[in-house]
Amino acid sequence: MTGTTNTENTANNSFVVVANRLPVDLTIKPDGSLEWTASPGGLVTALTPVLAAHQGCWVGWPGVADEAPEPFRTEDGVLLHPVRLSDHDYEAFYEGFSNATLWPLYHDLIVTPVYEREWWDVYREVNLRFAEEVAAVAAEGATVWVQDYQLQMVPGILRQMRPDLTIGFFLHIPFPSADLFRQLPWREELTRGLMGADLIGFHLESNARNFLDLARELGLEVEGEAKIREVGAHINMSDGHRVGVAAFPISIDCSGLVNFTLEDLGRVEQIRSELGNPQRVILGVDRMDYTKGILQRLTALEEMLETGAVDAEDITFIQVATPSRERIDHYRATRAQVEEAVGRINGRFGRVGRPVVHYLHRGIPKDLLRIYYRLADVMLVTPFKDGMNLVAKEYVACHNDYSGALVLSEFAGAADELVDAHLCNPFDIENIKRTLWTALNGLDTDPEGMAERMKAMHEQVTTHDVDFWASSFLDSLGVKEQA
Repeated sequence: MTGTTNTENTANNSFVVVANRLPVDLTIKPDGSLEWTASPGGLVTALTPVLAAHQGCWVGWPGVADEAPEPFRTEDGVLLHPVRLSDHDYEAFYEGFSNATLWPLYHDLIVTPVYEREWWDVYREVNLRFAEEVAAVAAEGATVWVQDYQLQMVPGILRQMRPDLTIGFFLHIPFPSADLFRQLPWREELTRGLMGADLIGFHLESNARNFLDLARELGLEVEGEAKIREVGAHINMSDGHRVGVAAFPISIDCSGLVNFTLEDLGRVEQIRSELGNPQRVILGVDRMDYTKGILQRLTALEEMLETGAVDAEDITFIQVATPSRERIDHYRATRAQVEEAVGRINGRFGRVGRPVVHYLHRGIPKDLLRIYYRLADVMLVTPFKDGMNLVAKEYVACHNDYSGALVLSEFAGAADELVDAHLCNPFDIENIKRTLWTALNGLDTDPEGMAERMKAMHEQVTTHDVDFWASSFLDSLGVKEQA
């Protein structure tokens, strides 16, 4: 990625997005120069087109400790404003409070959260730093859109610093029931931080209802009910401030996914040939995260191979597992379990030159990933809990020929929209097996019915894309002229 160092006034931005990370990775080259490359990820995919359309400013950490280069404007005209974090900040704020405390708490205690006071202190300090940077770059009366669980204190701090701002907050992960959230020792402080927003958005109505229940339990006045893409509920604060609450299911940028050239389709067939022309290709694409249920789908596949429900000569399973938070114990343990299962399955059921499972523990380029999506006859998306899961939507978008089948966890947010997927319970290995077999069998015995299911999902995804998500949120925030 190329761009220019910004030398103009950076304090006059009428639209500002603030997120934990900038939408680029900063690499320091051997000669000391800086190189920026576009970074992958669901949040980046969702927001980059929005910022480009608005010629806005993105405030975030550049991904390198103790580095905060001069603001940088991309070719799309997006101003990137780096925030400096030290190694200690990263460990306590990100690895600690954000991902060892909030992440497991918000994902229904799949593992036990750690409540460490020092992590909380650093989380507050880092949120203050982000808020100060936003306050410095935002024009008078600007709109600020705060993203995700790492920055839940920012709206409240900004409200005190800059009462002229219009502040939106969007949570990209689930929000737990009030009973679970009340475990958090700093529940009132964190809630007050969120209440600084004019509008708080969640993926699902159920998440929004959980938050409204929490507000009631904290003694706040709640009017109305949570709705999708409509602010049907408000929380009335004692100072007269009103906080809107609604659900806005996030989606994807479909523009680079729906159209396949003859060359693209040739690559699909080439890869299938390299895999030995299996009858069916099954695909999983995830971050290496204990919430994603990767081990469970491997266990289900292994048991199906044991019983002969599927034949190792007929299927190939590709699992892409992007490295994630590898210094956190639960993530290291998850990787070890997954890799042990891959080795065991291939050792038992594969043969020389023909493994059953092709396992990639690395990120792959977007242009190759879309080829894998199109190649896959069945997509396995089996998280124990997921705010949305954009991989499921990307897979559907890539099948504009209405081929393929999606096996989707009923606990993924996407299940609320992709109702024609084959829904499964990821906690139940037998249920995963039955659902996967149903999908595979349906492709052979009911191709027309399967095509109708994919067609319905494809239309849902392409008509409710990332622009629809962003414009819905911004319209509700009262900035229609920017949507």
